Amino acid sequence: MAVASPPSTSREHPPQDDNPWSIPKRPLFHSADGNVLPRIRPTASLLKATANRHTLLRATTHHHNTGILLPNKATHLSKAILPSRAVITSLRQALPRRKGITPLLRVLRQAAIIPRKGSPRTANLSNISSTVHRPVLLPRVSTVIIHLHLHPVRMARRQALPPATVRLRRMDRHAQALRAAMKGFGTDEKALIRILSNKDPLQMEVIRQTFDRIHKRNLIEDLRKETSGYFEKGLVQLARGPLHTDCHLLFEAMDGPGTKEVVLNDILLGRSNADIKAIKSTFQQTFRRSLESAVKGDLSMKTERHFMIVLGANRAEDSAPVDPRQVDQDVMDLYKATEGRMGTDEILVCQILSTRNNDQIRAIAHSYKQKFRKNLSDVIKSEFSGHMRDALHFQLQEAVDKYMHAATLLEESMAGMGTKDNLLVARTIRYHWDPTTLANVKAAYQQKYRKSLGARIKGETSGDYRLLMMACVGEWS
Repeated sequence: MAVASPPSTSREHPPQDDNPWSIPKRPLFHSADGNVLPRIRPTASLLKATANRHTLLRATTHHHNTGILLPNKATHLSKAILPSRAVITSLRQALPRRKGITPLLRVLRQAAIIPRKGSPRTANLSNISSTVHRPVLLPRVSTVIIHLHLHPVRMARRQALPPATVRLRRMDRHAQALRAAMKGFGTDEKALIRILSNKDPLQMEVIRQTFDRIHKRNLIEDLRKETSGYFEKGLVQLARGPLHTDCHLLFEAMDGPGTKEVVLNDILLGRSNADIKAIKSTFQQTFRRSLESAVKGDLSMKTERHFMIVLGANRAEDSAPVDPRQVDQDVMDLYKATEGRMGTDEILVCQILSTRNNDQIRAIAHSYKQKFRKNLSDVIKSEFSGHMRDALHFQLQEAVDKYMHAATLLEESMAGMGTKDNLLVARTIRYHWDPTTLANVKAAYQQKYRKSLGARIKGETSGDYRLLMMACVGEWS
């Protein structure tokens, strides 16, 4: 996934050509205030691009491409898997303090990615040699892409690295424990829950690949053979990680007759450009078919055009400021496209809600209510119908209050006669990947429904399925 370097205003940094992968003549580190930090070796550089829900880390060497996701913010590189000491040297020169470098070096040595002093250079990535060839996505964080031998660096913030928290050497033990839980007669379901429910995407990717390498078996297939029902679905989604889970859910939603529109809404709407591009790329690699062609084959008319706009990945980045003049223009355009005319200009409304970031959409909704004394959500409900109404309403609510919207989606999966278990599993696991997101969603649920999310899930589920869902929301031990 190619991400263009942000434009530079510094005289120290020559302008880039149209090729985002071009090598600059004078690679430099820049601090947030524009000061040029000491020059580094041209063999290493970083490119930071903001995103909404996912953190993608990619390290590229001469002949080795790797992709791993970080569950923290953009500057939290302590969980990065980097291939050489040159990168560490470059990071040390870029940071104002050495605090945080030592834990990072320790983690890399434990993973056998960089050698200990006096030891021979390790050619492969030791016990995680096959774990870093596919990206994994994490909801609602930023995107960090690390490129070696590429273009210069602009550091968003000059912060020290946090203490390392990933212990990759323990993944062998988890892989062995998973095999022991499924080997022989019977299955230790509680062991499966205990191991899989509290790992971040990076750890899960390492566990899955380690399991496959050590035991010459496929973890996903073993889970399917040893478990069943919604308990099986939950374990499989955990083992796949968030990116591959999203891609498989999209494929299943569009496979066969009919389309599960709610799944398309959940996965594709309100996502950052980086998220959409990563999902499209992984979908293509996994199913040998472009996501655009799959969506076109299952949607029609203006709803299809709406999702083509979404898949175009032209949404304003979260860092883009709110322009009051643009907000006023968007408000008037929305009014003229809905209440201010006979009929409705659906595509204009789709264009605005699919290309503005959350802050901008929030400002639009607030300004619309002030100017026309009517909620924009009510306008959408009255002017649209069917899947397009649901999709536009989803985009609006996701921008206005994403945590309250997530709480509402969870309640909808449990409300009424029976439980929509497929949705409950997918949504619970989607929010569980980021502890901060999960905590905010639980607080929003408590505020809106006067009941804890864990208690609500407990009343709607049973057996091992209940234990797994409770563990995913942090209320089972």
